[in-house]
Amino acid sequence: MSSSEDFFEIIEDNNCPLYELGDQFKLSGIVLSFPKDKPTCITLVGDIKEILILCKNDDARRENAPKYSFDCSGCTGTIWLEYRREKREADEKAAKREDSDLSSTANLLRNFSIFQALEEHHIKSLVAFLKLKEFGKGETVIKKGEPGVNLFIIVSGKVEVVGDDGLTITFLGKGEVFGEMSLLSGDPVGATIKVVDTSKVLCISGKDLRKMLLKIPSLQMYFTRLLARRLAQTNIIRSEEFASGMVGKLSEMPPTEIFQTLHQNQKSGILSLQLPKGTAEVFFREGGLIRAKYGRKEGTDAFFALLREGEGRFKFIPGLPPEEKESPELGDFMWLLMEGLNQIDEDEATVKK
Repeated sequence: MSSSEDFFEIIEDNNCPLYELGDQFKLSGIVLSFPKDKPTCITLVGDIKEILILCKNDDARRENAPKYSFDCSGCTGTIWLEYRREKREADEKAAKREDSDLSSTANLLRNFSIFQALEEHHIKSLVAFLKLKEFGKGETVIKKGEPGVNLFIIVSGKVEVVGDDGLTITFLGKGEVFGEMSLLSGDPVGATIKVVDTSKVLCISGKDLRKMLLKIPSLQMYFTRLLARRLAQTNIIRSEEFASGMVGKLSEMPPTEIFQTLHQNQKSGILSLQLPKGTAEVFFREGGLIRAKYGRKEGTDAFFALLREGEGRFKFIPGLPPEEKESPELGDFMWLLMEGLNQIDEDEATVKK
């Protein structure tokens, strides 16, 4: 007869300094095992002990009981964990099978450019969020104007990027990605993607992608470079427009797109915005964000608040005041952008609940 084990898995991570989403902790008898190559957190050990005592006579300690969730006491960050009790024999088989599947998938993905710079444990973390889908010839995967929901990675087959006039802009094949522009900018999908040959694709939701970007700097760097390539032609035109100053409406060019264009073109100047809730100013130096002010908010708080705006007018004026030319940057631009979009995702999820 097989004995049982207690499992604790991180289902939500809020800047924990030691662990990350998906990490598991296993209690066998009186031995608590932590994730491989991860240090022991005394605070978490105490939390787990309290939960086990609390659940000792509760349904959560029975073989077929539902899962039980709780949060840690916290330090500089916090995590939410899911507790379950399973039969050891069955779990060991499942764990071996899952690890084998993860390793096989990780080896396959390592051949794709998006994963080549990632460590194996990062690839395995990503695999947990990926879903495999198949599309037949002629099917539309995403359509221009629709909200961006997923990032797609082509495993096999071929797709075409279709423009407004119905003509093919380019073709994409194995290892290439699409759907990232709308996810990173928050804008609707910019082009329709149709299947040329039956294709298998891996997809990850925008919310999960942004969480992983915050966790994996090398993945963030990949998308920064990809975004730069995809925006190259557009940036040439906008660079000329920004050189003499530019005005426009946020309904036509949202804040995420304006900020990214200034960043990618390494512009220096002041972006002034007239919004329903008041005025705002964002200072850029060679594409870096050095100052932001919106009403009573300043710095990153102002920047995050501006990402939520969709109505108003803007004007970019090249050049900075002498006192701003040596100001330090507020932080890495892409990290700030991803963090702001992630906060919007979390707020929307809270509202839905």
